[in-house]
Amino acid sequence: MNILFITTHLEPGGVPYYTVSLAEALKKRGHRVLVASGGGKFSDILSNLDTEHIKLNIRTKSELSPKILFSLIQLLGIVKEKNIQIIHAQTRVTQVLSFLLSKLTGIPYISTCHGFFRPHFFRKALPLWGKRVIAISKAVEKHLIGDMKIKKEHIKLIHNGIDCNKFNVIDSQRINEFKQRIGLKAGSVVGILARLSDVKGHKYLIEAFKKVLPRIPDVQLLIVGDGKMKDELVELTHNLDIQKNVFFVPSLLDIPLVLSAMDIFVMPSIQEGLGLSIMQAQAAGLAVIASSVGGISTLIEDRQTGILIPSADTEAIAKSIILLLTDKDLAVRLGQNAKRNIQENFSLEKMAAGTEKLYSEVVGEISGECRF
Repeated sequence: MNILFITTHLEPGGVPYYTVSLAEALKKRGHRVLVASGGGKFSDILSNLDTEHIKLNIRTKSELSPKILFSLIQLLGIVKEKNIQIIHAQTRVTQVLSFLLSKLTGIPYISTCHGFFRPHFFRKALPLWGKRVIAISKAVEKHLIGDMKIKKEHIKLIHNGIDCNKFNVIDSQRINEFKQRIGLKAGSVVGILARLSDVKGHKYLIEAFKKVLPRIPDVQLLIVGDGKMKDELVELTHNLDIQKNVFFVPSLLDIPLVLSAMDIFVMPSIQEGLGLSIMQAQAAGLAVIASSVGGISTLIEDRQTGILIPSADTEAIAKSIILLLTDKDLAVRLGQNAKRNIQENFSLEKMAAGTEKLYSEVVGEISGECRF
């Protein structure tokens, strides 16, 4: 099957990672995959996979941006030349683009809903989800039905998947060199990998970390990610006088190496569709502390595959960090259980198989419509 993915950009983050990973998995299953986006660091990964990338001027959050029209003109000839059979949109802007492209070419499109949206009038009046919408968790599916008023039969639940082979044990010399390069010293490392925005709850982790230091003075906090809140978060570490123990690192492509520098992983999100970085941390065998919000409980059974905490609860975060850093056996057990759960239930192969089946259903429906 000839498949076109369209996403706004390929900078490090959940949606671009999903796009690149799924493209890779589908290509291995014999499909021809093209990715159209505004570009970014992950486009290099596509080049290494020998997957064609079409650069669009589509970096916008406006559903009325003229960039959509320019991208439409650019793609019209390409979808015909490449004999594209299905289009897969990843963001609201690319849903609009896919809708227009589908109307002009007759090629069906679907969308993936990666999180939660405010159900404003325009989004409900013009849903533009396509022939089907993939929900990455039960929580997202519930949101689509309850808030966005989408019929259940129009939704397909397909959890995100991880290629666990990429998270195998990394050479200790590489890990030590990486730690030295970013300034980490001897001592335990608590980490988070997420864009620097309100919804990810970095503020609560930093405030909780202040409470941990008196008990474990040599502990360090590694914050990996980019975003508009960086200056505010850096200032917070200075206000709390903990800046010497907190390390900010930009988003990096080698996620397994980044995670290997951590001893435990914390995700204090206020809202989360499923939690790709949680899955990555679990695939790396890390014990995870996370807020019990959105789809996170799909990944974590409390005290079995991680620790669930109330959102925005700095005291609970601090106590959980201290518990895992002082009870190494518990941390190891939670990490091993979580890794096994990811391998068995959230593999990239399983996600690709489910998506492939959905494509076939949608393309089959269109073929059937054309016959009558």
